Amino acid sequence: MSFLRAADARDESGHLISELHGIKLAQILEYLVAAYGWPELDVRLRMNCFADNPSIKSSLTFLRRTPWARTKVEELYIKARSAEVQGRPRP
Repeated sequence: MSFLRAADARDESGHLISELHGIKLAQILEYLVAAYGWPELDVRLRMNCFADNPSIKSSLTFLRRTPWARTKVEELYIKARSAEVQGRPRP
């Protein structure tokens, strides 16, 4: 019996989710806001752009200028999206 690892999860197009193939940062952020909401993103990632008057535009500006923050957001997206594709609850 085999199982899929989070790194092996594929989206509807067949691309590995961990590769973020063709996915824009705005799409990632919109997905996370829809899945978790701004308050939960702040709790999970501890970034002021999610806590203090959050918006997609201001968060994108911050994430594009701050590599460590973008990496954390992308990692949460990969975990959440992989869980969704594999039918598991979001982390």
